[in-house]
Parts: sequence; C-alpha cells; structure tokens
Amino acid sequence: MPVTDYLERNCKLYGDEVALVELNPTIEDTRRTTWKEYDLVQTTESQPYRREITWSVFDEKANRVANMLLERGVKRGDKVAILMFNCLEWLPIYFGILKSGAIAVPFNFRFDAGEIQYCADLAEVDILLFGPEFIGRIESIADKLSQRRLLIYVGDHCPTFAESYHELVADCSSKAPLIRIEDEDDAAIYFSSGTTGFPKAILHNHESLLQAAQMEQKHHETGREDTFLCIPPLYHTGAKFHWMGSLCAGSKAVLLKGTKPDVILKAISQERCTIVWLLVPWAQDILDALDRGELNLKDYTLEQWRLMHIGAQPVPPSLIKHWRDYFPNHKYDTNYGLSESTGPGCVHLGMENIHKVGAIGIPGYRWKCKIVNEQGDNVKQGDVGELCVKGPGVMTCYYNDEKATEETLRDGWLFTGDMAMQDEDGFIFLVDRKKDVIVSGGENIYPVQIENFLSAYDKVRDVAVIGLPDKRLGEITGAVVSIKEGMDCTEAELEEYCLELPRYKRPKKFIFAEVPRNATGKIEKPALRKKYGVENLVAVENQG
Repeated sequence: MPVTDYLERNCKLYGDEVALVELNPTIEDTRRTTWKEYDLVQTTESQPYRREITWSVFDEKANRVANMLLERGVKRGDKVAILMFNCLEWLPIYFGILKSGAIAVPFNFRFDAGEIQYCADLAEVDILLFGPEFIGRIESIADKLSQRRLLIYVGDHCPTFAESYHELVADCSSKAPLIRIEDEDDAAIYFSSGTTGFPKAILHNHESLLQAAQMEQKHHETGREDTFLCIPPLYHTGAKFHWMGSLCAGSKAVLLKGTKPDVILKAISQERCTIVWLLVPWAQDILDALDRGELNLKDYTLEQWRLMHIGAQPVPPSLIKHWRDYFPNHKYDTNYGLSESTGPGCVHLGMENIHKVGAIGIPGYRWKCKIVNEQGDNVKQGDVGELCVKGPGVMTCYYNDEKATEETLRDGWLFTGDMAMQDEDGFIFLVDRKKDVIVSGGENIYPVQIENFLSAYDKVRDVAVIGLPDKRLGEITGAVVSIKEGMDCTEAELEEYCLELPRYKRPKKFIFAEVPRNATGKIEKPALRKKYGVENLVAVENQG
C-alpha cells in the first residue's frame, strides 16, 4: 500500500483533528502566508506566527495538487521537484505529487542556482514548484529551466517567468484522483548530501516510503496522543520519515522554524510535544544555555516530553550523559541511516537500550546488517569493517548512474561506506566514514573516536578531526575545535587532556575555529580538509 492511504484514512477517521502546526517565530504577520483560503488557517491574537491544518484539509490540499498536475499533463513516472522551506504547504504538495503517480523530487534549499540546474537535469525534472525565497536563484537560470520544464511559483505576486500555484489549484477537484499505485512503482528521488561534490540522485519506490513510515511508528511507539516536533528541513529523508510515524499514528506534528534553545523549549511547552528529534548541535546548544543559566526548565511545561532522539551523525556519549543530568526521565534513541536507506532507522539503538549509549544500535525493523572486509567477507566480531544493510527500504538505484549503483548495491546489500564494529552483545558501533579514516604511519585512525573523546572536555562545544598531509607519516591528525561561548582554552590544555589517548591517536594539530555542518548536522569534512591544507596550515601557525 502507498503511504497516501494513511492520509486518506486519517481524513476519514480524524478529519477535524489537527494534523500539522507551523510555528515561525521569525515573523509576526500571518498575512504573509501563501494559503489563499485564510479561513482554513487557524491563528490567534496571542500566537500571530502559528498556523495549523486538519487532516481533512491536508488531504483536500493534496488532492487538489494531484488533480492540478494531472490536468497539466503529468503522467505516471514524471518528476516533480519541490524547492521550498518548511511550511504547511510542503507536505500537502509532496503527497499530491505521490497521489498523481508522479515522482516527488525534494530539492535542498541550500542549493545554489548551478546545483538546482544540475539536479533538475540529473533527475530529469518535468515540473519545479518553488517558494518566494528562491525567486532570485530560479530567475537567474529560468531560461534554461523553462526550456522543457514547467515552473510553478508557490506564493503571492507570481514572477513573470512562472505560473501561479494558487491560480492553477483554485478550481481543481478536492476528490482523490483515480490513480492506482503499486509498491514497486517509483515514488521519490532524494539527493545525497553533496559534501563530496555534486550530489547523486537516489531513487526510491513506494515500498521504501511505507517501510520508513511503519518503522518509525514502531521504533518510537508513536501513538494517537503523541505530538512530534519537527525542526530539520523536510527535503531531507530524516525529517520527513520521522514525521511519517505521526502519519501512521494519526497524531499531530509541529513544524518549527527556529533552532535557538529557548525557541525549541517554548515550542515543546506551547504545543505539548512528546517526541523531539534533535541534531547534535541543537542538543548541545540547549545544554550550554542551561549550564550558563540562560534557561530555566521551570519556565516551561515539559512533563509530557517523553522521548529525545538524535540521528544524522555520530553522537558523543558525553552529550547524552549530560542530557540525562537535566532530563533524567527522558527516553533516548539514536537512529542511523542514509538517504539510500530511506533515511534513519536501518540501525537504531532502541529506547530500552540507553545503557549502550555510544552504539548506533541493532538492525532496525525488517532490516539486516553485516560488517565486511575489503573482499566482502564478514569480519570477526569486534573487528572493524564496512557496514552493509539490507531491507525493504533500500534504494532502487542511483538515478542515471549505473556505475555508482553497481558499486553500492551488491546482491541486495547496500554498502554504506561507513566503518563499524560489533560488540559481544551484538550492538554496532560506528567507527567512521570509510573515506575519512586517517592513515598515519601505517596506522588506521578513526576520527569519531577522537571526536567523542574531545567532546567530553567541558570547554569544547564542537570538534571535527581530519587527516592533514605530512611528508613523513603520510597524514597526521588535526582537530578543529570550537570552544564554548565565554570560555578560553589553549592548545596546551587540550594536549594535556589528550594524554589519556594512545600516543598515535593524539591530535598533532589543534585549530580553533567553527566546525561547519550541513543542514542535517553532518560535519563538512571535505570543506575542512580543503580549508586547512598544507598552505593554509602554515598561515594558521604563523597567525598563532
């Protein structure tokens, strides 16, 4: 069954209940909303930046989008891209695309004009829907894009090079189109993070989407009374498929536009959120603000908050230990995954396994895992190898990239490129990205292990460990360290702290700077390696 069936079920059973809430603390005027039917958007004088829609409105909007696309000649398998910030319109548009039989293609809102053009060509996009924040980028390439694509603008004051979404959907039927969707039908194309160059296009079918939704609901026991807080961008598999647990349960979710600690806690308090997915930097910011006394938990209603989970990157055990100091009753989970595996969850810790913090966990619902050597043979328990996963959420292929597909998919197994090991209890620990392993004097050094160690130092806010060129050893270990606000830290301090590490693991260079992360919280290590190459390291040392 397609996940759109859950939306139609929720419309029938819970039609008058709230499905989605949008909170945008950065604006005060809800008249800037792009919904034309203002009576369908609930606002109050005391909450001028809050909007909501019910399940029935959600389904109605999705149907209008689907019928609009069909009227414009969209056929099964055509590609329809979305380039928008998180908002109430996003998910109804996404589901409308699915209901039409077309393939939804979410674009990273950080794409520049060149990347938009590249991804539109790679995925063979037929229609692009974009929001007001992207007019400039789209206008600069509109002549190229519009040669064989329809550009649809979702907002007020439609630019001349596009057609108006509101005008196109205004007279479309709100009834579900009679399009039969099978599990094996293509459903969505997502893009890899692009931290190593232009991204790959990752094709998933409807079975993948259903697997992600059901797995999320099962892993976190999402029920009708839960409220999920969604902060990361919906174009990413992590945010959308974590939300789909709420879709399965028929429960409310909140889209929050803001990542400041007080904004997050206020949203949890105001909307009575029970499940919150955070990225490591946001969780660390909350802890830092609490440590500095800038936040007082007594100012918020947080008793209902039962689960905090983290994904998208390795989680320092020290962070979770500190989190439990402030939130001792929270359940915790971490989720591992890739866009190629329909986002997080193919490996997960499990809420009952907090004693294994530091591990990414065990195979997720309906998933299998193995750890292999360079020859593809299983390694011994406790040895490091490449993590491979297999299950109903594995991608169909890299679209238009047969070579990359053959390298990554082998006999149904997805070779993740992540190095991992399994302990005696069967729990998997992520060691590092295969391409990020540092080889120094013949020794393999795994940056995540050093990052976790340095993250436990009370003055360190964030850290990234990379390999730096060295004539003698090939590579040496460099640590880019971001210090907590209001604190001073010296290289000598960190060197002394690292004496607890084996000599070969101790960083040989410390660079005090911000640690760049992408929209999903992953450290942009290629950018760091490029920035702190040999020439730049000399400059850094001279400045010191």
